[in-house]
Amino acid sequence: MIGSQSTAKTLFLLGSMVGWLIVGAAIMYLFPAIADGLVGNDLTHLWMINLARSGYTPSLGWMGGGIALALTVAGNWVWYQHFEGKQR
Repeated sequence: MIGSQSTAKTLFLLGSMVGWLIVGAAIMYLFPAIADGLVGNDLTHLWMINLARSGYTPSLGWMGGGIALALTVAGNWVWYQHFEGKQR
């Protein structure tokens, strides 16, 4: 049938989408730290000082985003190696 797919593939796609959304959110969270590392001028240093006063910790983004990236890539690899293209 046109437009039909298995429930397993639907769940895989939804799970993968959530993983990539978490990775994207971590990148957005890390933007001030990345900008400070790349540009490193007085304005970005002041930005980081002000963010640190309010509890900004880039390590949360690195750890959370890294774990989400690793799990998402591993899940995609397993899916495409073992399940994609097989008959239902």
